Amino acid sequence: MKTLRILVLDDEVRMQDEIEEFLIGQQFIVYKAGTPSEAFTTLDKTEIDILILDIKLPEIGGLEVLQKVKGSHPDMEVIMISGHGDMNTVIEAMRYGAFDYFQKPFRLPEIKHAIERTRRFILLNEKLRNTEQKFNLLSKEIQQVFGHELVGRSASMQKVVDLMSKVAIADSTSVLITGESGTGKELVARGIHFLSKRNKQFFYSVNCSAIPESLFESEFFGHKKGAFTDAREDKAGWFEIADKGTLFLDEIGDMPISQQAKMLRILEDKKVSKVGSRVETAVDVRVITASNRDLFELSKGGKFRQDLYHRLSTFIIKIPPLRERRDDIQPLLEYYVNFFAEQMGKEIKTIEPELIIKLMEYDFPGNVRELKNMIERAIILCEKKSIGWEDFQFSIPSGKSEISHSIPLDEKLDLAEIEKAVILKALEKAGQNKSKAAELLNITWQALDRRMEKYGLK
Repeated sequence: MKTLRILVLDDEVRMQDEIEEFLIGQQFIVYKAGTPSEAFTTLDKTEIDILILDIKLPEIGGLEVLQKVKGSHPDMEVIMISGHGDMNTVIEAMRYGAFDYFQKPFRLPEIKHAIERTRRFILLNEKLRNTEQKFNLLSKEIQQVFGHELVGRSASMQKVVDLMSKVAIADSTSVLITGESGTGKELVARGIHFLSKRNKQFFYSVNCSAIPESLFESEFFGHKKGAFTDAREDKAGWFEIADKGTLFLDEIGDMPISQQAKMLRILEDKKVSKVGSRVETAVDVRVITASNRDLFELSKGGKFRQDLYHRLSTFIIKIPPLRERRDDIQPLLEYYVNFFAEQMGKEIKTIEPELIIKLMEYDFPGNVRELKNMIERAIILCEKKSIGWEDFQFSIPSGKSEISHSIPLDEKLDLAEIEKAVILKALEKAGQNKSKAAELLNITWQALDRRMEKYGLK
């Protein structure tokens, strides 16, 4: 941190000189003023970090000086000097934004401790401002490139952005993004790609749960004409397509374990061989993976290769669910209301306070995706210039959801039976439409298809 610049405003010359001598000895840059007008002149000409301010002054009182300073220099921290009878005034000063105080008569170490506390506060504020600025800039840049903004004011989302910017520099490091469905894992992956030196190259996104096991090698590695019955021409695999760029593998936990050894070999050797060819081609691909399942637990249970897990999880970014970062609900609401209103040509100027309160009480099992879909439906139905709770009521279940009533909750819980009951209820609500049922369950239709086969529901 730079050397602190401190202004001492006290009408006692002896007090000014004593504090100045001590602070210069502590390697601070010190300015002095005996009246508020002198102090304001200094503040107009010089960048000051900390103002040491006496409560009793000529011209105007210390409280009025504090208010003026905080109005024109909000980032400047103020330490009050008080007499024994001034404690009520000190309390009022703290309400107006003073950071600390010390009493007359004082010992010089007390000044030092007050300044050190203030220094730590200044450092923390600078770090928070830098993080917030980085978040806002990155969010706007991502919106310009991908048409979608990273919205959030919570500390947890700002930490996610900080991790994105750090790992983007490590160009070949594998990144595993974890989080529930609907939290925005692909957006984070695209942000990492955009921040990296590969940003001019291709970003290719693959949903691993959507790939039939029989087509795995052909899709990932490509094939030569005639390699199998339907191979009518040469085809490039996804590793070749994403060469020099980024390959994003979503729902990596759904990759068949029989194919995971081949994936590990490609990641280690950085070479691919097309189906039907013995020629190996070198590829330079950054692999980013994502999963809403706990890969570590899957690996312990033998459902995911441990060596592949360790290869993919060099750097892990966990996106918290929306219920754990409720501070983001209001900015997300404001963003999507503006976004969809503009898209649909509607003039919606205000959001009713009751709506914000109600949404803050909801847990959003579908996370940001669920909130986004709610808002889109509400904007379609809204016929006025303000949007309120009545526009959302159809989207949010009241009390327990209907699905919960069909779950067998006897003394011995059976997870398989519970999952089977939930699937049956979702299919019933969706009119046996598999895609709609999958949407209700916040999973892909391919994942639903596998579960239906598992429980003999086809």
